[in-house]
Amino acid sequence: MTKSELVEKLSTVNGFLNKKEAELVVNTIFDSIGDALIGGDRVEIRGFGSFTIRQRDAREARNPKSGDLVRIPSKKTPFFKTGKELRERVNSGGLA
Repeated sequence: MTKSELVEKLSTVNGFLNKKEAELVVNTIFDSIGDALIGGDRVEIRGFGSFTIRQRDAREARNPKSGDLVRIPSKKTPFFKTGKELRERVNSGGLA
């Protein structure tokens, strides 16, 4: 599902929201999650999962084309861990 499909579904399911308002809701949620992660916070949505930041250490790798060693600096990457309820729903195939 794309972001635009999510906006469409939100406006369809909730008849009191037009597409512009539904897009504002979706953007606000995504922006809030992003801002929290940038600030170093953990975001937990019960039954769905949690978003955290993980620190990846610096390392050396090889350029596959030339075979030269390349130094990759340390970096922070977003990480999502599914919640138990979502994991169970996906595994059972029931999206009730």
